Amino acid sequence: MRKLENSELERKSIEDFKKSKKTPLILVLDDIRSLHNIGSVFRTADAFLIEKIILCGITATPPNKEIHKTALGATETVSWEHQENVLDVITNLKKENITTLAIEQVQSAVFLQDFKVNKDQKYALIFGNEVYGVAQEAVAICDGCIEIPQLGTKHSLNISVSAGIVVWDLFKQFNK
Repeated sequence: MRKLENSELERKSIEDFKKSKKTPLILVLDDIRSLHNIGSVFRTADAFLIEKIILCGITATPPNKEIHKTALGATETVSWEHQENVLDVITNLKKENITTLAIEQVQSAVFLQDFKVNKDQKYALIFGNEVYGVAQEAVAICDGCIEIPQLGTKHSLNISVSAGIVVWDLFKQFNK
């Protein structure tokens, strides 16, 4: 077995990425403090051809050298926008018939392994602040919640890790 060189990976150009059919997921990042977390989510979004990222509240926006450190150019490929208020974002997404799902530990959440995508539906995944999670007001107006099961002593995952886990799971379902 031999490790592949970058030149052998047949990566898309920025232009090819922008023309590619996207995975029908929108990632909403609300009040994310860590620039490295933001960059990591951009990189994950690039890897799985995510449609768009919406940055809300205090979440920093590109161009930013700290975001770039982990995004490694994904801010140039993945479509993104900034909106002040996550509640307005969720309301507008719902008006567009996009299913909004908070990624949070709440009563009646569906465990990730039990969530089944409808391949004809577009989804927006809402990720919250590193300390406080998704705001209760946002959870209350979402169409549902997905929880990542955790069996250890900690009760939360890093937001960029959570995004990677959920995006990968839904990406697999969309591409079966």
